[in-house]
Amino acid sequence: MGLKVGIQLYSVKNKMKEDPLQTIGDVAEAGYKYLEVANHNALEDDGVGFGVSAEELNGLLKKSGSSIISAHIFPFTEENYKRVAAYNQKIGNHILVYPMDTFQDYDDVMRKVEMYEKMGAAAAKEGMVFLYHNHYQEFQKFHGKTVMEWILENTDPAHVNFELDTFWTLRGGYDPVQIMDQFGTRIKMLHQKDYAKDAPNPVNMFDVVGEDTYITREVFGKYKKDGDFVEIGYGQMDIQSIINKALELGSIEYIVLEQDATKLDELESIRRSMEGFHQFQGIEWQ
Repeated sequence: MGLKVGIQLYSVKNKMKEDPLQTIGDVAEAGYKYLEVANHNALEDDGVGFGVSAEELNGLLKKSGSSIISAHIFPFTEENYKRVAAYNQKIGNHILVYPMDTFQDYDDVMRKVEMYEKMGAAAAKEGMVFLYHNHYQEFQKFHGKTVMEWILENTDPAHVNFELDTFWTLRGGYDPVQIMDQFGTRIKMLHQKDYAKDAPNPVNMFDVVGEDTYITREVFGKYKKDGDFVEIGYGQMDIQSIINKALELGSIEYIVLEQDATKLDELESIRRSMEGFHQFQGIEWQ
């Protein structure tokens, strides 16, 4: 058995804004049958973030032979978690992902870790799995440990686990395979993109922003460069080693494309990445 290739629909975010149902069909036609949604409007929309009903979505999924494997939900709070869980259960999805956070200091880290545990426990009561998705700021250190380590050590694996973004792990100054070894089976899904050979930023983002900077969303956006991103197989990441380690861990079913930025048309970009995925061993193709 190998990893299954999925896609985070943020990879086609502009197309999704134009016509979400058509775009999901186009994505499936490009070969991506395992879909992860990105709902950043979750207080107003319980579903995929574009006003699509569960019934409409189920019809399209059946027609295209696709399935929803997970959902990025923001915000995910006591106010909306039951409604979000109910929608996702209607579309056959049982994984909810906390997509991004920022951390001012150690006390802020610990407050947020406590909140992840609380929301993970609430999700579990609804029959859902709660994962945390990292960027590079989770590899900033407070009191000698990274944010990722504080989350790992202060949450119950019955409530909180990880969707490891290997690109942002690399950009946080760590070898993704080393982190996979350290976090082991707490990692349940992978996000994969590639780091451009001619990237304008250095590999380690802390060489740009500074190790002690409060990485707010504004700071994150300011220093992120579109030219750092490239399609799968065209950059400098050792994706084969990541796949090999995922198979060794045995806790990871999906490697999910998330293309934050591209110089290409979004659909052309994901098609090129699909071709790139075919270069690697350890992928399960239908």
